[in-house]
Amino acid sequence: MRYIQLKIVLCFVLFAFLPAKIFAQIDQKLNLAGIVIGAGGKPLENVTVVSKKDNITTATDNKGSYSISVTANTDIEFSVAGYTTLVVKATAAVSDVNLNKENSNLVQVAFKKEESRDLMGGISFVNLPEILEKNYTTYSLDGVQALIGGLNGNIWGMNGILVLVDGVPRDINSVLSTEVEQITFLKGVSAVALYGSRAAKGVVYITTKKGKVQKQQITTRFDNGVFVPKSLPKYLGSAEYMHYYNQARVNDGLDPTYSDETIYNYAAGKNPYRYADVNYYAPKYVKEFYFNYDANVEITGGNKSAKYYTVVNFSSQQDPLQSFGEAANNNSNRFNVRGNVDLQINDRFSATIGANAIYSTSRGVNTDYWGSAATLRPYLFSPLVPISMIESSDDASMALVNNSNYIVDGQYLLGGTQLNPTNPFAAIYAGGHNTYSSRQFQFNTGINVELGDVIDGLTFRTDFAVDYSNAYSQSYNNSYATYEASWNNYAGIDQITSLTKYGKDSKTGIENLSGSSLFQTVAFSGQFNYVKKIKEQHNLSAMLIGSGYQQSQSAVYHKTSNANLGLNLSYNFDQKYYAEFNGAYVHSAKFAEGNREGFSPTMSIGWKLSEEDFMKDVTAVNNLKLSISGGILNTDLDVSNYYLYESIYTQTDGQWFSWRDGALNRSTDVRRGENLDLSFAKRNELNVGLEGAFFKNLITLNTNFFVNEITGNVIQASSLYPNYFVTGFPNTSFLPYINYNNDKRIGFDYDVRFNKKIGNVDLALGLTGTYVDSEATKRAELFDDSYQNRQGRPLDALWGLRSNGFFMDALDITNSPSQTFGQVKPGDIKYIDQNGDGIIDNKDEVYLGKAGWYGAPFTFGINFTSKWNNFTFFTIFTGQTGANAMKNNTYFQMDGEDKYSINVRDSWTEETKETAIYPRVSSLSSDNNFRSSDFWMYSTNRVNLSKVQLTYDFPKKMLQKTFFTELSVYALGSNLLTISENRDVMELNIGGEPLTRYYNLGVKALF
Repeated sequence: MRYIQLKIVLCFVLFAFLPAKIFAQIDQKLNLAGIVIGAGGKPLENVTVVSKKDNITTATDNKGSYSISVTANTDIEFSVAGYTTLVVKATAAVSDVNLNKENSNLVQVAFKKEESRDLMGGISFVNLPEILEKNYTTYSLDGVQALIGGLNGNIWGMNGILVLVDGVPRDINSVLSTEVEQITFLKGVSAVALYGSRAAKGVVYITTKKGKVQKQQITTRFDNGVFVPKSLPKYLGSAEYMHYYNQARVNDGLDPTYSDETIYNYAAGKNPYRYADVNYYAPKYVKEFYFNYDANVEITGGNKSAKYYTVVNFSSQQDPLQSFGEAANNNSNRFNVRGNVDLQINDRFSATIGANAIYSTSRGVNTDYWGSAATLRPYLFSPLVPISMIESSDDASMALVNNSNYIVDGQYLLGGTQLNPTNPFAAIYAGGHNTYSSRQFQFNTGINVELGDVIDGLTFRTDFAVDYSNAYSQSYNNSYATYEASWNNYAGIDQITSLTKYGKDSKTGIENLSGSSLFQTVAFSGQFNYVKKIKEQHNLSAMLIGSGYQQSQSAVYHKTSNANLGLNLSYNFDQKYYAEFNGAYVHSAKFAEGNREGFSPTMSIGWKLSEEDFMKDVTAVNNLKLSISGGILNTDLDVSNYYLYESIYTQTDGQWFSWRDGALNRSTDVRRGENLDLSFAKRNELNVGLEGAFFKNLITLNTNFFVNEITGNVIQASSLYPNYFVTGFPNTSFLPYINYNNDKRIGFDYDVRFNKKIGNVDLALGLTGTYVDSEATKRAELFDDSYQNRQGRPLDALWGLRSNGFFMDALDITNSPSQTFGQVKPGDIKYIDQNGDGIIDNKDEVYLGKAGWYGAPFTFGINFTSKWNNFTFFTIFTGQTGANAMKNNTYFQMDGEDKYSINVRDSWTEETKETAIYPRVSSLSSDNNFRSSDFWMYSTNRVNLSKVQLTYDFPKKMLQKTFFTELSVYALGSNLLTISENRDVMELNIGGEPLTRYYNLGVKALF
């Protein structure tokens, strides 16, 4: 009995004391002091330390050493922006913690992300946040020509890039650079195949920022910039214009129009109201500089269950017109809010939600000022009529003044003439104003489902997006009166004798709505993904994709649609040998039934040579990978319309011939013949890529060589059918649309980077370039002379006449081939008779050079970064060679009543015939002179200093007692300098706002 009682007592003691001992051990607090949390051997600051059991307090010194008080054996979570989260057990053994940098080399490609080391098929990418640290811009693609290869205004010389923002076709201007995480350039046919027909000419995929598992972080930017016009057109003043117009009249065998006295009065400039001399680009009308402002706030944070990213941006830009009349209120404003949320619902389901709203307005005047500036001669009218110069006894004129609704500055009436009763100045003062408004809303969502319990490695993802935008113009359109003054000088001073009024003042107060437009995009995709690793060496992946989008636009009957099924099969052995198949089954409603589908197969293989045994001892090579891609992609991208396979017959009234006597005039109008076999064009391509790193990553290289040919482009080919298929009367064509033309492009791109640390200075130099040579390999044409064949020439060939100086005199004209482009006189351009038939006509047009319509043949870029202590210097140069353009606007080609630019100062006359570089001016038509010819052609070779930026990052020590985590200030200039023999031509913008340089001061702060 006592034995039993003793056992009970012992058990009681054990139950009473052992748990206490156990819980004492479990609840024991550990004071972990001097823990260094770092990465790559460097300590990290501002690390967030989380424990679900404890409210941890942390302290850090300047070296990133932490002291932590935590319950023993509990989980501690360490996280900091840019690094993967690490969870460790709290034990006394915990001393130093090493975090791994987040994998910033995951690259968004078609419908998935891939490691950058595994890329094939002509793919380049830019992680934009890294670039913005030293190269701030608001336009996402600013300067990318100098950052990657393959861009020459488009991708590999093909116009028609598909822009995707988070996988949805969107306007690139709907996303700002600060919102972007990464931009991927899908160049090769294999890289774009899964997107189907619409992606046949390359894809730019923009990935916006996402939230991160971290303590909430707020990033702000404030920028203030100034635009400075590069170059303004130079037109002749009134007196000089009259002088050269008289010369033009004499050249035409006519009497001068303006007397010497008239020219003198305009030249004297004593009374600009009577003798108008209007310079539309004078500082009183065009600003010498104007400002823009930009403010940006980003909020990032989250945990394992939900991560969020939000950005709010407001920008405002002034107008280059001076602040007079309604132009004083000209401006453009943009406000947008973007939000992205990633949710981990449970172990099986996760979701993404993104939304973006943009509201922009632009207020302007009710006139095309820049178009008028390029056409209105300087003497036509005085913009203002001074009331003070009206003769005191002119009661009739003063009555008009007293009844006017528009008195400028209390001193002037609006000027005009019978031929110019309305004009841009009067419209700016009294014509009212307009406001263009645009609203955009973008929404996308996606769901991921883990299906590993069905098949190991299987997942399903679906994405859906709806974008909606509308735009409209609101305007107050006022009519106004202008006044023309009659002058006298009988009192020894200029006075206004009388005023003639044109029009009437009317301010209705009615707001007019116009230009309304709607645009909608609906996009959907669903895909099964399979990823499997076997024995740590065999890496398998596959995707089965159904995707498509449809875009509708107001006033456009047929919606734009793109739909296809895609299949991706990938394999690599130990990141050494690669093989990938991408195929798409595309659909297009542009063709007849039976031809609306097509299969597009592509294949890529890769070999990482640096992993082979024979390369192990080559210490100079750190990485070397060769890849080859090729395939065929069906596309309807260049098919201009729907139903082109059908014949079209229409009946028109009031034209051509009668069906029977006494009836209304009618005709049957035939637009085209039928071709039910019309089908896709095909992009056939082979490209070879080489990627490498050398000398301990001192040099990195990424280059691609490509050959592609787009065959079966759709045309109406008159040369392949009898001429009676097309009639001139009535307007009839039985020509069908057929697949015929072939276009070939061959070229290469490169991206070479050098990285070197010299002392305390980090240096980085990047060289990029793209070369494209194009050829029209098949054309339907019937030229009498083979030198005019377009086949075998570049796709952007410039055609025209070869010039041979000027006709020097009548005998020179007589001894030259007969001219068919109008009557010629001494001083007109003389052309070469290419076929020797003694006649100058269209048969003498020859190939002159490449126009660069698809980008210059060779484009290049240079970027350079130098970082010393807290200063970062960054600059970009861009350039191009091999392309030409024509001086074919009225600034260079002037005749008749055109406004004269300073180019006429070099015109041909009998006195200047030996030195003239411009043909004779004419008050009539100059059809002979203003033809497409090498006389007007100029080279567009250029080198641009595109960007310079200096950034200063405040040291962490200086910010310890502030509420800033990081603080940077920067100054930049862009579009600073153009080096070119034709810089004066390329920096002009005739009929539009002047091209500008841009200077900016900005500050970036993290909280």
